Amino acid sequence: MITIKATSTGSNPGNSTPRPQKKAVVIGGGPVGSLAALYFSKSNWDVEIYELRPDSKSINLAISERGLNSLKVIDPMLLEEVMKETVPMTGRCIHPGKNDFRGKGGGESQAYDIHGRFIRSADRGRLNDILLDWVEMQPNVKIFFETALKRLDLDKKYAEFENRGTQGTTTLHADFFLGSDGAHSQTRRFLQRYTLMDYEQVYIDTLWKELEILPEEGTGDFRIDGNHLHIWPRKDFMFIAIPRPDKSFTCTLFMPGRFFDEIGDTREGLLVFFSKHFPDVVSLIGEEKLVTDYFRNSKLPLISIKCSPYHYKDTCAIVGDAAHAMVPFYGQGMNAGFEDVRVLFEHIWAHPDNFSLALSNYTAERKDDAHTINDLAMRNYIEMRDNVTSRWYKFRKTTEELMYAYVPWLGIRTLYSYVSFSNVRYSEVMRRVRWQQGMLNRVGGLWEVGGLGWAGEGGGWS
Repeated sequence: MITIKATSTGSNPGNSTPRPQKKAVVIGGGPVGSLAALYFSKSNWDVEIYELRPDSKSINLAISERGLNSLKVIDPMLLEEVMKETVPMTGRCIHPGKNDFRGKGGGESQAYDIHGRFIRSADRGRLNDILLDWVEMQPNVKIFFETALKRLDLDKKYAEFENRGTQGTTTLHADFFLGSDGAHSQTRRFLQRYTLMDYEQVYIDTLWKELEILPEEGTGDFRIDGNHLHIWPRKDFMFIAIPRPDKSFTCTLFMPGRFFDEIGDTREGLLVFFSKHFPDVVSLIGEEKLVTDYFRNSKLPLISIKCSPYHYKDTCAIVGDAAHAMVPFYGQGMNAGFEDVRVLFEHIWAHPDNFSLALSNYTAERKDDAHTINDLAMRNYIEMRDNVTSRWYKFRKTTEELMYAYVPWLGIRTLYSYVSFSNVRYSEVMRRVRWQQGMLNRVGGLWEVGGLGWAGEGGGWS
């Protein structure tokens, strides 16, 4: 575990002269911003959080090693409290056919890891509440809800916020501003005025709509296995279900717009579509609830954002979706955001007297990593909606896992285990995976020469 150290805002180890208390403003009070506020607080900063929403947003998230490690660094007790509110997911449960629901044992289980490691499902709202509870216990932190950033002058180090309820404005000065205000970040928009920022924004040809599977009536238990991420892959689209601590499932329908158009705006169109592609889902949700939830909930776009740099001088930085919004198909969005905070503070702690250098090093380290996981998240959508049912995918995954388990000295392990069960930098993960792909392709070539038919479905190890 990394020990929290006092930085330039507190007592300098080896120097008994106290330094003036500094002030950080965190813009965005979601999970990433709340964790960042805790890091600042524990490093002896005065902190103010400004959050646009009046309360926490409740959706399901996956949390794995990178996110858990970032919580443990700040306080192992915080990690324990968060873990109590999560549901272990040991693998994916694939529902490939039209009528493959056979009770809680239905579908094909694909374990995430041959060593039994697993990821966890967490409710974003509950996670945010836990983090904010910890923030509120800190004497040097203040929280302001329903406040929007209106101006940010990074040279003069002041910001202006507007209260959405009273319409009143507040102008304040701070030593440092941290933007954790999401994909449509106002902080990033102001930061672009001060830096030559490379910026790329992509909306993919897929929309999403949230639905829900309630617990069983009477028993209150899960209707299907509660320790799996359930996927109904249909090549061009998919339906997923993620378990929640209350024994319900948060479900998401991911489809290109043309399939939503095919459903139209009628009850009949919806039930015909689901009966054709997801008949078991209809029985799990129930016709009436399916119709009600489908037409009540909006269909929303998916965005991927890459940018750089993530900072300006010694005054401002961005983390989480503000720096690298990604599509949700690798379950790494929040994990990468938490890791941003940990990495940022590692550089702050390493250079307490040179914030400009600390922030410059943060950008230099995180750029390649953030771009890598953005690309992997895009690629994983194809895997989840289509490849998970292919013989070649299953063969490749099994081969890599067996090598990882029985000949670990070869250094072969699955990409997923690197990403979800280690803290190896995302960019370094891809370097290692490319090396092992090259080695396996060379070995495969020898197998093919020996008549073992390496080509399989598509040939090559990729």
